[in-house]
Amino acid sequence: MPDFNEIMKMAQEAQAKLAEAQQNLDRIEVEGASGGGMVKVRASAVGRVISIEIDESLLQPSEKQMVEDLVAAAINDARAKADAASQNAMREATGGLQLPPGFKMPF
Repeated sequence: MPDFNEIMKMAQEAQAKLAEAQQNLDRIEVEGASGGGMVKVRASAVGRVISIEIDESLLQPSEKQMVEDLVAAAINDARAKADAASQNAMREATGGLQLPPGFKMPF
């Protein structure tokens, strides 16, 4: 059984890996889409919207409500993908160790 110093060293290493993974999340990009790709949103894994692309065919006054709905749907799609990418990156950083929500290292 590892002694207390080894456990603390392992905890510090895990904390360093988590901090690095969190810093890298803003570099991971995902793309959400709606309307068959007519509206696309690129975002980082922390949910920062990088860009929005709207097909020109939607830029008519009569299509205003639909464009607004598609933008919202694309943002939500990007956000869901960002959450999944974030969870995957954190899972890799912890080596598959499941930490309870809100758990902070060190203890």
